[in-house]
Amino acid sequence: MNTLSYGLLGLLARRESSGYELMLRIQPFWQAKHSQIYPLLAGMEEKHLLSSRWVQQSDKPDKKIYVITELGMQKLREWMYMPIAPSVTKDELSLRTFSLWLSDIGIAFDIYEERRKIYLDKKQYFEGILQGIPKDMCHFGNKEFSNYILASKGLMMAETELKWCDWVLDLLKQHRMQTTSVHKQ
Repeated sequence: MNTLSYGLLGLLARRESSGYELMLRIQPFWQAKHSQIYPLLAGMEEKHLLSSRWVQQSDKPDKKIYVITELGMQKLREWMYMPIAPSVTKDELSLRTFSLWLSDIGIAFDIYEERRKIYLDKKQYFEGILQGIPKDMCHFGNKEFSNYILASKGLMMAETELKWCDWVLDLLKQHRMQTTSVHKQ
């Protein structure tokens, strides 16, 4: 099984979901498309790691709801003892920053101001999640503990990225002021 399969089992361990709901729920952790998720769900159902049932809907097509089985829970528990693979970094902003010297300063400002807005939205998103978690539920062994530490990680990362964007924007402003004063002389 691959990491995405385990992630889907982890989501189903918390609540039953359709394939589409799983695709939406996995996004904060893992970028996955329908074309990846549905074959994995079918394979895990064949291996009896999950089961499914159809739910009729009056205004939409019927949907298939997946539920983790006891065998799936066992497989998920086993995964918790496996070594964690190193993180894969795909960061277009860092690649663009590496080549920033090829752009003009206006484009550079646009890049970091746009990204700053994204990080500000993320910061507010994670703050909202944290506000919704009862403090007495933030202890090990509780599902809310996982939500608490993940939302805290997201908040810390967003704050760090926001601080970095502000720092870069300050450097760009200083450069602009220096070049403007040189041109005036």
